[in-house]
Amino acid sequence: MTAKIINGVAVSAAMRTEIRQRVDVLKQRGVTPGLAVIMVGANPASAVYVRNKIRACAEVGIQSFRYDFPADASPQQVLDLIAELNARADTHGILVQLPLPPQFSISEVLQTISADKDVDGFHLYNVGGLVVGDTVFPPCTPYGVVKLLEHEGIEIEGKNVVVVGASNIVGKPMALMLMQRDATVCICHAKTRDLAQFTILADILVVAAGHPNLILPQMVKTGAVVIDVGINRLPNGKLVGDADFEGLLPKVSYITPVPGGVGPMTVTMLLANTVASAERAAGIAPKH
Repeated sequence: MTAKIINGVAVSAAMRTEIRQRVDVLKQRGVTPGLAVIMVGANPASAVYVRNKIRACAEVGIQSFRYDFPADASPQQVLDLIAELNARADTHGILVQLPLPPQFSISEVLQTISADKDVDGFHLYNVGGLVVGDTVFPPCTPYGVVKLLEHEGIEIEGKNVVVVGASNIVGKPMALMLMQRDATVCICHAKTRDLAQFTILADILVVAAGHPNLILPQMVKTGAVVIDVGINRLPNGKLVGDADFEGLLPKVSYITPVPGGVGPMTVTMLLANTVASAERAAGIAPKH
């Protein structure tokens, strides 16, 4: 057996074509989807992410509004801008690029964004909505993972799923979204003892721990599906995930590469959430 490599770049490109068509329909109705991106400080990685998001918006026809603040900006300035954007009809999504400088309360900033414009899916309403299956916007990375599984026709219902990593951004919402699809889910984290005794049971293993080579072939059962959300830069500059990709290839049925797997889907789901927000505002039933 050699695993099928799930090509996130290709799936993302196909989804963006569809998103572009949805944007065209909105524009025919006089609505241009708009995404506001707020960045505080000059974190180099954040600058790259923001540039990629703005470029992706342009690619599908979404109008982007970029707001840059210096690292010593007062939190009130940013909160006032968010309040203004909440009320603006041309802005359907608001994204605050994290991390923020230490003078900010991240939770206060995220809760100030209207739940109806929280296209990152971080507002407490949206996080809580995951529990009951009624969120306005699913968080982008777990949403992208679900779309990859759907695209490959990988059955989720009734499967044993192990999520390694319990972050609020990936691990916890990932588990909730898969439970909603009737998977049996186990969440492992940094304090889990004997990780392999859990991972070996997984039909679908989602790894988002931030540790290169954390998942070795002997920890995974033959024929499992491995979704690697980790992004780690090795001392030699190479980007790798959390799983031993080469070692797992002969053993598993599907695997995502790093880069080129889950990463491209995250920005694509941000675009999808922004368009869904504009569709809601225009009285069109959003497509999920």
